[in-house]
Amino acid sequence: MQRKMRCIVRTKMNLWVNYKKILHETFPLHNGVGSVWAEWERKGTWLTAKTYTAPYIIKSREVEIFNEKSCIYNNIIYPKTGSNLPCFGMDLMGFNENRVIIVFDFQHPTENYLFSVDGLPKGKGDYRFFEPGNHFSENIHIQYCKIDEVDNHLEMFTKYLLKYRDMLEDAKPSGCDTTTYYDFDTYMTKLDPVKGYLAGKFGAKRADSLVNDFLFCYK
Repeated sequence: MQRKMRCIVRTKMNLWVNYKKILHETFPLHNGVGSVWAEWERKGTWLTAKTYTAPYIIKSREVEIFNEKSCIYNNIIYPKTGSNLPCFGMDLMGFNENRVIIVFDFQHPTENYLFSVDGLPKGKGDYRFFEPGNHFSENIHIQYCKIDEVDNHLEMFTKYLLKYRDMLEDAKPSGCDTTTYYDFDTYMTKLDPVKGYLAGKFGAKRADSLVNDFLFCYK
């Protein structure tokens, strides 16, 4: 039983490995001092929270949560300011063999601003938490799949990342005015259901700190 559990957890840990590999190949992300914000384990659930930096990027902040039932990878890239650029967000969520949700998008910090990128498909389907025009773009990519189909969406993920890299390299943003992201982080704090999930796993105090001091700290 313990061997089976270790095998399941190892599989969950590696679920998003190719997505993370492409992300780091596309952007020269590196850790700075204090980049590991949290490393928690409680009741069979592990969580790590880290930040990265890169040219034209204030921060890329990622959270990984996994146990024998699920594996969640969340990352938002906050670009340097002054060029009216969107963030790039990804929510990669695996819950069981038949329930995986893949979301990535250009997330503009301006409220009620419908950002769109030529050459990429328009979003379609059930958005639920993700409403285009309210910090989410017209190109929001949402897919539901099985666990063995996860890598089928790597090609589109790569296209989106390359488009975003081109935006940054063309604009060469240099500002660090994090008040630009006040509305965005405020909206995401209200929208994101992760706080309740985290409270059940790690307690209300830790959950509140992760959401307000790490995930959406610019509000």
